[in-house]
Amino acid sequence: MSKELPAPVPRLTVITLGVADIRASIAFYDALGFARRLKATGEAVAFYDTGGPVLALYPWDLLAADARLPDDPRPSTFRGVTLAWNCASREEVDAVLAFALGKGAKLLKAAHETEYGGYSGYFADPDGHPWEVVVAPGIEVGEDRRVHLAE
Repeated sequence: MSKELPAPVPRLTVITLGVADIRASIAFYDALGFARRLKATGEAVAFYDTGGPVLALYPWDLLAADARLPDDPRPSTFRGVTLAWNCASREEVDAVLAFALGKGAKLLKAAHETEYGGYSGYFADPDGHPWEVVVAPGIEVGEDRRVHLAE
């Protein structure tokens, strides 16, 4: 009779973005101010400390191959994933959007009042990965750079 193992503790630890030009993406995320770690990986892969899950950048074709997904045809439109940069205030949302645009991001949607009482806008990184910049009720950003959710 086999003993059932306990369920593993769920955790999200790394978000990896497939990128077309690793040098350009590293320059962009460096310019946004994320702290790059494990720099010994050179331009093979880049890891960034985000205050929560790690953000990794990896060449798109190699990431597809690693996951055993086809590289051709490569999707060129929205793939159903966004990243978020939660803020503490509307003013911070505006400042982050302006900062990202100044570093080469493309504005997807200007900051606006949301139907749920928040304030949000979107930018895209050099590969078109959409980032929401947002302040939302029930989500606080702590001094530890992590989001804290209301019960």
